Amino acid sequence: MTGIILILLGVAGIAVGYSRFRAPWARYQALKAQDANIARYESWRGGLRDGGTTGASVAMEILRKQVRDAAIVIAAGAAFVVVGLFLWR
Repeated sequence: MTGIILILLGVAGIAVGYSRFRAPWARYQALKAQDANIARYESWRGGLRDGGTTGASVAMEILRKQVRDAAIVIAAGAAFVVVGLFLWR
């Protein structure tokens, strides 16, 4: 019985982690692509960029932290599933 409960908790954890992972990851990828595009444009213009902290870089750091936290929740859910499978029998 304990194994089944752990499996269900693990699946729920994976689902919650994935739902928390999707939106920040998509936004992070969009900001990363936009940042690369701006860097290409500015290098074409003669290197106007000074390399300082921008609002986009701060947002990207926050999004990376959210993605990292969601990945931890997914990993914990997967661990619950594995332990539950061992205890099921």
